[in-house]
Amino acid sequence: MATPPSTRLSVYAALAGNLLVAATKTVAAVWTGSSAMLSEAVHSFVDTGNEILLLYGMRRSMRQADPEHPLGYGRELYFWSFVVAVLVFALGAGVSLYQGISHIRHPQPISDPLVSYVVLGFCFLFEGASWWVALRQFKAAKGSLGYYEAFRHSKDPPSFMVLFEDSAALLGIAIAALGIFAATTLDAPVFDGIASILIGLVLAGTAALLARESKSLLIGERADRRLSASIMRIAEEQRPIFSANGLLTIQLAPNQIVAALSLEFADDIRASEIEERVHTLDLRIRERHPEVVALFVKPESGPAYQASVRRRFGQPQESRESG
Repeated sequence: MATPPSTRLSVYAALAGNLLVAATKTVAAVWTGSSAMLSEAVHSFVDTGNEILLLYGMRRSMRQADPEHPLGYGRELYFWSFVVAVLVFALGAGVSLYQGISHIRHPQPISDPLVSYVVLGFCFLFEGASWWVALRQFKAAKGSLGYYEAFRHSKDPPSFMVLFEDSAALLGIAIAALGIFAATTLDAPVFDGIASILIGLVLAGTAALLARESKSLLIGERADRRLSASIMRIAEEQRPIFSANGLLTIQLAPNQIVAALSLEFADDIRASEIEERVHTLDLRIRERHPEVVALFVKPESGPAYQASVRRRFGQPQESRESG
């Protein structure tokens, strides 16, 4: 399954913006000797590498299923998204914190602060353009959900990762500017180091949120409840041949889902008719929801299904959608 074009657009926009920003910040850091500016440069280089990894994960997740990976490679996107979150923490936050602590212990004055302000202004424009693209794409995808709720329910890590990274970058630029201003105005270079530490903390917090959500997707989340409800309705249309007991779903990638459907068949129908109806059901579900890449049907009675749910979750099922 292909990654939504809107997600690819936001990642490419972020990649272009981060390349420009990283180069600009590096020149300014070398010119002025600012610790906060150097932290921002490292941050932008890490973000650039992250976008490349996300694009690589998107490409890998689109590979065709094979005998070794019968359900495809969709989770490669979730794996590389988790790697990106780790890199934000290990490289972005780690280097910023190290630079900040080092600069506090051995403060050095900033030369040509005007250069830093000009550079940060341009960087804010570059990052702002990328952030605006990511925000528009995420806003279109979230629908009526709130931003945080949409983030928690999203199955497409690049869509929210780019937005979070760009938001952290804009906040980091603001912190760097304030740190440089305090360091030069108060003649206290230590504030430059403090700003670097604050940038590191922002990156660490961002990385923690991204890692938590990416890990949840990587180990297996259920599909959207609305899709599950739709599949159950399609199955119920086949009465009285069979009735649907419940459904288990696993999200493999933003547009790849595996579904396991428990059905109770009528006692007086022939095996050939069961096969025909199950085949028809499979076609209808895939026609309505092409993201369902595999559908498994398990014949069992209602009580047997409830017993299996209790064994799996350790409690009675509240609804018929258990995954």
